Amino acid sequence: MEQTQNPKILVVDDEDRIRRLVRMYLERNAFDVEEADDGQEALNLALENRFDLIILDLMLPSMDGRDVCATLRQQGVETPIIMLTAAGDEMNRIHGFEIGADDYVVKPFSPRELVMRVKALLKRVVQVPGEKEAAVSSVLTFNGLTINLDSRRVTCEGDEVSLTPKEYELLVYLAQRPEKVFSREELLRDVWNYQFYGDQRTVDTHIKRLREKLGRASERAASMIVTVWGVGYKFEVGE
Repeated sequence: MEQTQNPKILVVDDEDRIRRLVRMYLERNAFDVEEADDGQEALNLALENRFDLIILDLMLPSMDGRDVCATLRQQGVETPIIMLTAAGDEMNRIHGFEIGADDYVVKPFSPRELVMRVKALLKRVVQVPGEKEAAVSSVLTFNGLTINLDSRRVTCEGDEVSLTPKEYELLVYLAQRPEKVFSREELLRDVWNYQFYGDQRTVDTHIKRLREKLGRASERAASMIVTVWGVGYKFEVGE
């Protein structure tokens, strides 16, 4: 019988104590872990190997976590990234999302919470808990916007749009339910799987980045993601 390979996580932090702690909790949950203690080493490993997720400290020797994250995204590496840092102010969080991070955990952190966030990011099927999976086409098409669910490719007016895993999952979640309005709390729960915690600005920042990326290829596609003031967001196809 073929054995399923455990998800592979790269943990990047210059503090040996934190790396050991994170490794211990991840390995308890059947993850394979590789470590790096500086930014340049982390960048080299992430470019040369396939990881399922990267836990990336912000303050690192030789190259900080923001530069590592930005370089990976520029190189087309779409591996989910959780930024791990002591800098918990709002501007650092927003900047981390803007350069392509998928989540942000502030030190000191709960290792159990970190593992929960890792599992949430690694979930690839966007489905409301408790709902039966609907029979849907493997390709969603809306006025120039095409989402191929099998290949996870998004195209606008024929041009491919590069999205991070969480941006893609957010788009699919909204596009599979046109005209339905979702609150930020619902999106955190169903896309990020955060039932008891989560910064609502996470949703706003990902929506902003998603619109920007779609808008570079098609303003019409970007306009399909509509803000419902005082409530949340919806996917609106229009005429």
